[in-house]
Amino acid sequence: MAQFFNNDLDYVVEDYYDVAEFDDNPFENDDNFGEDEGKQKTDTSALDARNGKDIQGIPWERLKHTRDEYRQLRLKQYKNYENLPHPAAGLRKQECKEVEIGRTFYDFQFNTRLVKSTIVHFQLRNLLWATSKHDVYMMQNYSIKHWSSLLQKSTEVLNVAGQIVPNQEHCEAPTQAVSRVQVSTMAVKDDLIVSGGFHGELICKYVNQPGVAFCTKVTSDDNGITNSVDIYESTCGSRRILAANNDCNVRIFDIENFTLLNCFPFSWSVNCSIASPDGKYLAVLGDSVDCLMAEAHSGKVIGALKGHLDYCFASAWHPDGNILATGSQDMTCRLWDIRNLSESMSVLKGRMGAIRGIKFSSDGRFLAIAEPADFVHVYDVSADYNKAQEIDLFGEIAGLSFSPDTEALFIGIADRTYGSLLEFKRRHHYHYLNSFM
Repeated sequence: MAQFFNNDLDYVVEDYYDVAEFDDNPFENDDNFGEDEGKQKTDTSALDARNGKDIQGIPWERLKHTRDEYRQLRLKQYKNYENLPHPAAGLRKQECKEVEIGRTFYDFQFNTRLVKSTIVHFQLRNLLWATSKHDVYMMQNYSIKHWSSLLQKSTEVLNVAGQIVPNQEHCEAPTQAVSRVQVSTMAVKDDLIVSGGFHGELICKYVNQPGVAFCTKVTSDDNGITNSVDIYESTCGSRRILAANNDCNVRIFDIENFTLLNCFPFSWSVNCSIASPDGKYLAVLGDSVDCLMAEAHSGKVIGALKGHLDYCFASAWHPDGNILATGSQDMTCRLWDIRNLSESMSVLKGRMGAIRGIKFSSDGRFLAIAEPADFVHVYDVSADYNKAQEIDLFGEIAGLSFSPDTEALFIGIADRTYGSLLEFKRRHHYHYLNSFM
């Protein structure tokens, strides 16, 4: 497991701040955390950053290393987790796309430590979703939190530490009460939150309705962790839930009544499965170097995507439905044109670790990929992925999400001291004549 080399930072912060402010208690409701004092000490605005403050509030002037020195130390000492040896590492480097780094597509806007992302499995980092440029949902211990960037305030949406019993009014399918759920993955779309648990749990909650609409354990397998969930619209227009589990199965549920529609078995643990924008296909990734594309209605495999050198944990579809991005522990993101699956069209390489998170903006202009820690890369799709912005941070990355209008990019950092939510704002280049329009 990759470890965050954080000893020096911990030592300094315990001296610099009141450590009690940063203790994480999974059973304590921290909505009323001393917000005025906390903001003054720990939050960072765009103005603060322009005036020289570190965007994460790290007091580099009190450390024995400068930021640049510490970055080099991290790059040298960080150990990327691998399941398979990579004898072809040199060849992989040669086939990776040469990218022009240094562009700025999203400017830093705000960082808050009033909400702190947490992770329960080091390989699963899909724990943050934005439903607007002002509304973000994330996991903090046993609590699903809503953060309003407009009000700069957090609210608990659902606490999963106790027993959860579904509201039968919304559900026709068999349910099962669950408790003390360690949420391993989540998805939020429109008015629905879907979360998966470490022991095969599946929990569905409507944002604007009290209680939980549906919950169950989808598998009795001892190794049945829910690795990914997806909310999508089928070809017939009905909304569906797609759940991928470590028991080697992908399951599809109908959202209207939460009945199980299909269960597709595979030969290895499925770490990620997402549906294409038109609902016709499923991308299926897991404990294999090959990624699969299957028919959504039957589960029939129609193509194998070969090229990765280690297990895969992240994927995303371009909004046009023709391009699929896949992320692997071999430190690469591969781009595939589904009209020609014989080889990947491009290979994008990370700086330090596996590719654990991938998101396209809703307009298809940008692709963001997240490593396990420290780096998020934003690529300009319109420039054929040749131009990129590198967002350089410190800490484990719990998730990333574009807002639906593409105006904001949010990144969740999971760290005992510097756990936070970062917001970046899309940069626009307006021409003079635009002011008259």
